[in-house]
Amino acid sequence: QVQLVESGGGLVQAGGSLRLSCVASGRTFSSYTMAWFRQAPGNEREFVAAVSWSGVGTYPADSVQGRFTISRDNAKNTVYLQMNSLKPEDTAVYYCAADLWGPGTMNGYEYEHWGQGTQVTVSS
Repeated sequence: QVQLVESGGGLVQAGGSLRLSCVASGRTFSSYTMAWFRQAPGNEREFVAAVSWSGVGTYPADSVQGRFTISRDNAKNTVYLQMNSLKPEDTAVYYCAADLWGPGTMNGYEYEHWGQGTQVTVSS
């Protein structure tokens, strides 16, 4: 079983940056493809980015390409989401998710484990 705890959210002005972290429990972190999703009030959950179990493959959504970077440190059981050039439409609760040996899919139903989420608010 994997437990995920996100941190790093907060309030930032448009154009600013934040770095989210997600720490995973357990010894098999390096076996999981990790991803970030987000959900704004009244909206469906949206895929943000995924990183392969090795960290070599990264798969950002078109909406964040060039602004957000996903990475991981398997020695620290941690996945990161560096968010730059933030926009008000990036405001959402951001969730970390894990998929055992997954392909980095955008489909949230493929991910077996989820964190509780961290709020990101971008003011205009």
